[in-house]
Amino acid sequence: MKRVLIVKVTSLGDIVQALPVVADIKRAYPGVQVDWAADEAFAEVVQWSQSVDRVLCAPLRRFKKARRWGDFRAIAASIAELRAYRYDFIIDIHGVYKSAIIAFLARSSRRIGYQSQDLGERGAAFAYTGRFGPRPKCNAWHGMRISTGEALGYEVEGPPIYNLRLPEPARPPFESISAPVAALFHATSKDDKKWPSTHWAAVGRELTQRGFHVVLPWGSEGERAEAEQIASQVPGSAVLPKMSVTGIAQMIDACALVVGTDTGFVHLAHALQKRTVMIFVSTSPAHCGIESPFRSISIGDGHSVPPISAALEAIDYVHGEPRVADLQHGSTTA
Repeated sequence: MKRVLIVKVTSLGDIVQALPVVADIKRAYPGVQVDWAADEAFAEVVQWSQSVDRVLCAPLRRFKKARRWGDFRAIAASIAELRAYRYDFIIDIHGVYKSAIIAFLARSSRRIGYQSQDLGERGAAFAYTGRFGPRPKCNAWHGMRISTGEALGYEVEGPPIYNLRLPEPARPPFESISAPVAALFHATSKDDKKWPSTHWAAVGRELTQRGFHVVLPWGSEGERAEAEQIASQVPGSAVLPKMSVTGIAQMIDACALVVGTDTGFVHLAHALQKRTVMIFVSTSPAHCGIESPFRSISIGDGHSVPPISAALEAIDYVHGEPRVADLQHGSTTA
């Protein structure tokens, strides 16, 4: 086997958690070239992987919103780049129309995708010449590794390897701060995933008392207003300026602790091997959670708001002396 194309177009957290399939493939087939097709908005995340050989991207999301001629030309140019090589296998671990179209346009006689009941959009099935087995009974991230291994004929071994290397920042993010930094990712893509602001403030005050410098990132004006509201209740905390995706990643890499909801940047913190607590309110921790002994943990049942005490116990687990109950709670690996 000489060359494989992975198709995972969006979004940040899903792409981060899919990256270990590349290390799996290269372990099974030394010397193989692995390319990756993603939306332009997330291409830089894939480029941080030291395992991916070529990143193919197009402004699909931006074109869908604005329908600009320049974006259309960029997409047309990306098709030529996509077809520059013939692939031994194309593995679509996204399973929607746009990923299927990419798989179909690329040059290969073996295009593998999910079974119809496992697709995000069933019409995507038109593109595939073969299918993965039934979706494995495990979390989504390990399931992608298993499905890819089934398609390419190898067994998945060991913990996930993300193999990320971020660009060096022009200046260290917290060079003037001597205290360990804890980032609270309070913002979410959907309102039903939010954890109450009062809970964030309580956790922030506790972390401040423990000697952390608490920072709050944001992405929209609404998120900034909420960050300022939380910061007003946490002495010594700071609302960060608006940053690029790379800037936020570099900030995360400089943190001692990250606490946040089920969002892409918190998944990135886990992949960067930061001490991480992920809070689930309306999404499934069993399906989308993170877990690594004494380093990363998910809390909540996906149906209710986890109490403040659960978050503090989780922080104790990843950044303190774990108690017996914590050891039992965090006994599984990611």
